[in-house]
Amino acid sequence: MKKLIPLFVIVLFACSSYAQVTLNPAPDRRADEGEGPFDRLIIRGAIVIDGSGAPPAGPADIVIEGNKIVEIRQVGVPNVPIDEKSRPQGATKEIDAHGSYVLPGFINLHAHVGGAEKSPNAEYPYKLWMANGITTIRGVPAANVAWTQEEKKRSATNEIVAPRIIAFQTLGQGENWKGGPVYTPEKAREWVTWAASQGVDGIKFFNHDPDVMKAAIDAAHENGMGTVAHIAQPMVAQTNALDAARMGLDVLTHYYGLFEALYKNEDIQHWPADFNYNDEQNRFSQVAYQWDKIHPRGSKQWQDLIDEFLEHDFIIDPTMTAYLAGRDLMRERNAEWHQEYTLPSLWDFYTPNRENHGSYFYNWTSWDETAWRNFYKVWMSFLNDYKNAGGRVTVSDDASFIYNLWGFGYIEEMELLQEAGFHPLEVIRGATLHAAQAIFEPKGKPIEFGVIRPGLLADLVIVEENPIENLKVLYGTGFLKLNDETGEMERVGGIKYTIKDGIVYDAVKLREDIKAMVRNQKK
Repeated sequence: MKKLIPLFVIVLFACSSYAQVTLNPAPDRRADEGEGPFDRLIIRGAIVIDGSGAPPAGPADIVIEGNKIVEIRQVGVPNVPIDEKSRPQGATKEIDAHGSYVLPGFINLHAHVGGAEKSPNAEYPYKLWMANGITTIRGVPAANVAWTQEEKKRSATNEIVAPRIIAFQTLGQGENWKGGPVYTPEKAREWVTWAASQGVDGIKFFNHDPDVMKAAIDAAHENGMGTVAHIAQPMVAQTNALDAARMGLDVLTHYYGLFEALYKNEDIQHWPADFNYNDEQNRFSQVAYQWDKIHPRGSKQWQDLIDEFLEHDFIIDPTMTAYLAGRDLMRERNAEWHQEYTLPSLWDFYTPNRENHGSYFYNWTSWDETAWRNFYKVWMSFLNDYKNAGGRVTVSDDASFIYNLWGFGYIEEMELLQEAGFHPLEVIRGATLHAAQAIFEPKGKPIEFGVIRPGLLADLVIVEENPIENLKVLYGTGFLKLNDETGEMERVGGIKYTIKDGIVYDAVKLREDIKAMVRNQKK
């Protein structure tokens, strides 16, 4: 997005920037990209982290026929030889996973494929996601309606190397929508009916009058569609997170509307007199100064909000990684993956300027970072308390703005949830089971992926290191660890295989493809 646009459209992560027709679809999947699906694939000797919150268990053999899991058989105990006679037989393909960990494929509930200014080719974000274990994305939106629907079909039939795509769109979007802007409840219902006919899976809200939003939520649920809201600052004075939950909203993304539902001495944020929403440094620095304006942790108001969210079965998808540069700009700008994995065109987009969304670090100060660190402490404490009370908190990356790279940002989000107080098993459950429920519950259907169970789709991640011991092993870059035998630091981890629909992708090769794209663009 090169120029600031009217307020009705700008509200965050300006959906028009995803509608660029110059974004190239992914190329057809080559013969050497992914193996399978197989008549009978057996993953041998794995330690299974099933995504439900259950502890790791193994060694186990996982049997996959076509694109479905048909059996998970525990075949022994640690440090004792496996009785080969007890193992499932008849494999047409085997993967030796002894000592490795198998998890469900990760689900990213807040995804944008991006625009041509960042990456001209959709292949780049797709492979970054797949290389970091993400087998399903919920585009909010991924790109414009027709483009997304076509890519969604191609991914579903595995014609391309890409995560499965769940397509959400914003009100009024669509090249074939002839109804004009959506300003009224009647027009909202009309657009939702049209979007459902186009195969759109759900609605992303930014900035709407309450009656319009309520009408759209009701119509969405009547059509088996999901709803998620980024309650933008121009909207939050009328609708905070609690108001949205009462309307029936399924998922809150980011933090907008959450703090506003807990104000103690104000009704709307008391912005400075010279505040201008279209000045993004204004907008993103000042929002953090809410951290001490709310009823504190442990107060009746804090607990009442948690209780009512639970009543409404509200899901929170925080995307903490999207704002991480706010509390430590130097860390995010110098993350070790940028050199090999970030395209020069994307780096240009990140570089501070007044036109590109999220590139607002014109004069980022220690005051701003301190406010954001305090903001994170409060935000994280609410997320952890909500999870402890039984609420569902999911994982996503909302890349790529603010030095936040597709795929890598997703693993960062996992680490941030652990910092908030989540056990890694709770983090993984948010990335898999709970995210799958967010997709399928509005449809009125049981989940089709998201845990390792017979009968579900074979979407899996295989990693040789223990992610419960260290979530950093899930990064495409792995992490540095001392080898006591050699006395040298060595890089370990990184996902080995990403399996989607029973097709086995070499995640190392995917990462090499991405690095080649970066090298070629640098040339």
